[in-house]
Amino acid sequence: MTARKTRVGAPVPADATARAAVLRREIRRHDTLYYQDAAPEISDAAYDALARELRDLEARHPSLVTADSPTQKPGGTPDVAFPSVRHAVPMLSLDNTYNVEEVRAFHDRVVGLLGGTEPTYVVEPKLDGVAVSVAYEKGRYVRAVTRGDGVQGDDITRNVATLHNLPAKVQAAWPRFEVRGEIYMPLDAFRRYNEQRAEAGEKTFANPRNLTAGSLKLLDAAQVAARPMELCVYHLVEAERLGFASHWQVLTALRQAGLPTNPHNRACASLDGVLDALAALEALRNDLPYQIDGAVVKVDGLGAQRELGTTAKSPRWGMAFKFAAQRAETTLRGIVLQVGRTGNVTPVADLEPVWLGGTTISRATLHNRDEIDRLGVRVGDTVLLERGGEVIPKVVGVRDDLRTGKEKKFRFPKLCPSCGGPLVDSEEEVAIRCDNPSCPQQLERRLEHFASRNAMDIAGLGSQNVKLLLDSGLVHSFADLYRLRAEELIAVERFAAKSAQNLVASIAASKERPWRNKLFALGIRHVGLQGAAVLAHRYPTLVALRSATEADLQTLEDVGPRVAASIVAFVARADNRRLLEDLERLGVLVPRDEAAATGTLAGKTFVLTGTLARRTRGEAQAAIEARGGRVAGSVSKKTDYVVAGDSPGSKLDQAHKNGVPVLDEAQFDQLLGPV
Repeated sequence: MTARKTRVGAPVPADATARAAVLRREIRRHDTLYYQDAAPEISDAAYDALARELRDLEARHPSLVTADSPTQKPGGTPDVAFPSVRHAVPMLSLDNTYNVEEVRAFHDRVVGLLGGTEPTYVVEPKLDGVAVSVAYEKGRYVRAVTRGDGVQGDDITRNVATLHNLPAKVQAAWPRFEVRGEIYMPLDAFRRYNEQRAEAGEKTFANPRNLTAGSLKLLDAAQVAARPMELCVYHLVEAERLGFASHWQVLTALRQAGLPTNPHNRACASLDGVLDALAALEALRNDLPYQIDGAVVKVDGLGAQRELGTTAKSPRWGMAFKFAAQRAETTLRGIVLQVGRTGNVTPVADLEPVWLGGTTISRATLHNRDEIDRLGVRVGDTVLLERGGEVIPKVVGVRDDLRTGKEKKFRFPKLCPSCGGPLVDSEEEVAIRCDNPSCPQQLERRLEHFASRNAMDIAGLGSQNVKLLLDSGLVHSFADLYRLRAEELIAVERFAAKSAQNLVASIAASKERPWRNKLFALGIRHVGLQGAAVLAHRYPTLVALRSATEADLQTLEDVGPRVAASIVAFVARADNRRLLEDLERLGVLVPRDEAAATGTLAGKTFVLTGTLARRTRGEAQAAIEARGGRVAGSVSKKTDYVVAGDSPGSKLDQAHKNGVPVLDEAQFDQLLGPV
């Protein structure tokens, strides 16, 4: 059904404006979790429901549409750690459907747009991995780029070169060509890798897609090579110009050239053939050596594809059919409460182990007390477990009809299960919290966060070793880590002389981490990695941060009242003040990037757009930061300069709109001057 639009000039209801803002914010947050952090919190279906609600709102109220709305972009943003590359042809994403009726509706739209002509199709498995564009010149591999925001992505050429099934050279008649595909990790390799991490006491990955995305962001290609990933190619850019008439011909030619294509691709002469192929793939999904979360349906004829065209975000000639979430029934043996690093108490279902989605499930989140009440779940119930989008499983229902009368209601305790302190209702969210900063489980989670890759990056300090250090009594705070001696560690279970020395050395080396990572490591509530970078830029010393007021903080980009209040409260707590002073005395909370305060570009915010001739995007950012400046991902009135190279994107338009000075590369060089 088409959403009814409001008449032109009609005021937009306040609740619609507010809801659109909430949806845009949530979708962007989930985009960051999925594309950049490789840590999705919700299933694909739940994400698509948010996107569909926003599209419907914008269809009813066109004035709500903004240029940066998630409905206008494929999603994801380039990672500042890698040089950005502009795609020669935009790398669009596919619209998702979840039932056969929507497939039939897609077919009807295609037939209508083609003037009544019935097309043929190709159906392909939809691998659950990371989309990539791969370029060849004179038959040799030259470049690989992520999807990014669809217009430009990250250059991951060296990392992709480590894939064992990527041919360095192919037999192709085309002097230069670009293919697109999916990088994924086979299930057996994923299980082996997780087993190795568990044995080393390190945190395991939730699914192969998360591990793949995280691996491709590593800066050391040798580490990437140790993670066995594979490529599957499914598209040839500008295939019609290269002489092809159909997508099926393209897939055949790519396979003959030596590029990896999926053996389960299927040509379909009609809609009925498409539906048969979808059913066959869904039946096969659990027997495949890799994860698929659906299938892709494409119009086969390239001339028909050209005639159908694209929207700003998706091609009209293709769609993704997502398989229904897999379900299983099992017994709820109990409910365990876990305390997170910020004090939130999360109920977790302890389940009779059950096979679901290619793995054995014995635990699933119940989110919060309200969710337990909504489900009406009792200990001893037969519960319905769902694994949607191959993310962390969840309890979605209860088999009331199977109750025997022996089931017991779960009552949320009034005291923390870890420290025995009082539990309080959070004023900010649907959650129950323990406010005791000395709570053992909170400290354990905070130490894990402190040592994580984006924080202090302490090698060898995974979850298992954190627990060993706490249980041994050697560590009671972040500061205690920097007092550890190798001879003390040798007395702790699992530590030999070499591993003890390595851990002490890794802890000492972490003192050299950038100031922004140190602030992120502190685990201030509501302050993520980007927020920590903003703080580090404005407050380059601990003294400066301590003096910040809520009003001061709210002048910063992306810092609202809730975040500002959290920062001030964190710094004001007596126990935190003592910890910060202790870390400062130990040489930990001493900024190592003093240029942030004294450089020639101190206090200046830059945005980069387009391709520079003399340096990569990463090199330009490094030059700015070496002189105390900061690089932001989007243009605002707080931006001081936009640096524009060849083929700049929409950021240049935003610069003109906001009156931000624009520098070409020569002007940028002049501004940089000597370090």
